[in-house]
Amino acid sequence: MSSPSSMVDWKLAGRTARRLAGPGPATTREDAAAVVRELHEAAATAVAHVERLTGMTPVAGGPVPEVAVVDRPGWVDANARGMAALLDPLVDALAERTGSRPGALATAIGSRATGIQAGGVLAFLSSRVLGQYEVFGTGGRLLLVAPNIVATEQKLGVDPSDFRLWVCLHEVTHQLQFTAVPWLRPYLESQIAEFVDATDLTADVLRDRLQDVLRGITGALRGDDDESEGLMALIRDPRQREVLDRVTAVMSLVEGHAEYVMDGVGPDVVPTVRTLRKRFAQRRKGRGPLDRVLRRLLGLEQKMKQYADGRVFVGGVIDRAGMEGFNQVWVKAENLPHLDELTAPERWVERVLGRPAIPA
Repeated sequence: MSSPSSMVDWKLAGRTARRLAGPGPATTREDAAAVVRELHEAAATAVAHVERLTGMTPVAGGPVPEVAVVDRPGWVDANARGMAALLDPLVDALAERTGSRPGALATAIGSRATGIQAGGVLAFLSSRVLGQYEVFGTGGRLLLVAPNIVATEQKLGVDPSDFRLWVCLHEVTHQLQFTAVPWLRPYLESQIAEFVDATDLTADVLRDRLQDVLRGITGALRGDDDESEGLMALIRDPRQREVLDRVTAVMSLVEGHAEYVMDGVGPDVVPTVRTLRKRFAQRRKGRGPLDRVLRRLLGLEQKMKQYADGRVFVGGVIDRAGMEGFNQVWVKAENLPHLDELTAPERWVERVLGRPAIPA
């Protein structure tokens, strides 16, 4: 899982996370099997609804998406592999470019320390994430984390079948984004590569800063409110900040699009959708543990706001230009929103569609 020059010992991170992660709600084997079966069915059902609402379809001849219903250790393993597949080659490229390749002992000690810290973060997140589409690593699996979905529906006091379909609508939208827009994943990979290319840090310094970030996240989990720069501490070059802005805009777009879809299907598909949204929104209010982690990781309150702005952008463009007009965002990279357009969708309409935006 980890290359000899890995900045993070991902095997150790995985072992640490699996040891620390809780098992989830108590259930019988029969009930667990029923949940797995219903989640597979909900994911299959969601596909037609998402395609109908978005007007998007996977490209012909593309890979058949795989749906995997996993427990918390399964989510940890998948994300440790995905992070290793993404980061290790980039660290190797950085070492080659800067000519700085630390010795075996320094690498072993540093990667183990960072691996333990990363494992603690993975363990925490493994109890919160409901699902995800694996963009990197396997590059095509849709993961649904069964114990977290069950725990959340119980905590919210909502209809289980409706909630499971609602969650699947969100995750299947992400699946469709990357299967219907084949250039999207290479675009993100190119942005990450450009970020690394603009980095003049040695691998050792980068590891030290990453350890500082992970220590800050651990402090956030304990409720420590001391502010730090988070990932921004890794960014010094203006080109890197430009890349971060582009990536933030793309991730805001894909998240906002999924949020729009999961609410847009309406009560004819998910009868209690309005109740689900109300209670789920209340769950997100305040500054809970996950919010603290993300804010500490990103280093800026504003970055969290930008993810919420994605929903504003998608709804605003559709109100002004319809779904067909909005789908021009997926035609080419130049059509992706700029960061300042997330809260001003009329600017995107004017820039990309070439016409004044009809007021929403």
